[in-house]
Amino acid sequence: MHSLWFDFAAATAVRSRQVSPPFACFVVRMNGDFMPADWTVEVAELTKCFGSFCAVDHVSFSVRRGEIFGFLGPNGAGKSTTIRILCGLLKPSGGRASVVGLDVAAAPEEVRKNIGYMSQRFSLYDDLTVEENLDFFGGVYRVPKGLRAERKDHALRMAGLVERRDALTRTLSGGWKQRLALGCAILHRPPVLFLDEPTSGVDPIARRDFWALIYQLSDAGHTIFVSTHYMDEAEYCHRLALMYRGRIIALDSPEVLKSTLHTNSLMHLESSDPLGSMQALESESAVLDVAVFGSGLHLRVVDPVQAEPGIRRSLAAKNIRVLHLEVIRPSMEDVFVSCIEDEEKKAS
Repeated sequence: MHSLWFDFAAATAVRSRQVSPPFACFVVRMNGDFMPADWTVEVAELTKCFGSFCAVDHVSFSVRRGEIFGFLGPNGAGKSTTIRILCGLLKPSGGRASVVGLDVAAAPEEVRKNIGYMSQRFSLYDDLTVEENLDFFGGVYRVPKGLRAERKDHALRMAGLVERRDALTRTLSGGWKQRLALGCAILHRPPVLFLDEPTSGVDPIARRDFWALIYQLSDAGHTIFVSTHYMDEAEYCHRLALMYRGRIIALDSPEVLKSTLHTNSLMHLESSDPLGSMQALESESAVLDVAVFGSGLHLRVVDPVQAEPGIRRSLAAKNIRVLHLEVIRPSMEDVFVSCIEDEEKKAS
């Protein structure tokens, strides 16, 4: 099966003979800030329920023109459902949402003409060459014939695929397929790109190179909407929405979100028994939270100087050796774990 983007793009191509005007937008700022007219995605109290299950629960946010906006959360958090609504593929149960000024519920086909979509399962034909895939999607997206050669050449150069234009798509690695899928998604010059976990299953180097392409598109004025569950990747976004159980539990730039943990301090602990350390520190009054991080533990404390003696005493009482203990700067994973724990405490 091919991606949803092909399905609705093909349907749009069949039903409509109109072609959207060529995309041309620039990030306009006043005194360094985005002007209000630059909102390209606006969502207010959006909900989507399947029977009694609410997959998207009164979600509200706005995305600026030229912004890389990240949707971070575990599987099942509601990220993909929200994206499907914004792409005009699902009708919301309540609330409202608009993309480039178009209501997604009232004008889904018009919305689909103005967006690009790329999923974690690339919408490519393995039995076609790189160039043939671009030719095919150029037709599906109804790129004017006089512009197709130019758009195709631009996509090949942008993706670094000029030397591979005659290669069968099935012979490409995951990273190169990823680049080709992105090239196909921008052939019609959409002002907004939705990338649904686009780097899933590709190696770290390919992920880094792909993000360089995303920055290029952002600099050119495209709004990039990215969903991901990679914590390190989330830090590349201009702003992040942390989604959990259908709701946005935090929204701001990565730096601001990390600064919210500065009211407490974070310590990294490596010991001879990580599991035993977690159990021993659960009753330590100076430790607010304990979370597994790699082969060690992250401890949230109010004052590390006052907390350290108690931490060492609690571990020594269980015959656990402290191999390393230091104060560290919080990561996005720490922020996410902290936000989820706060939500769980509210629910209990």
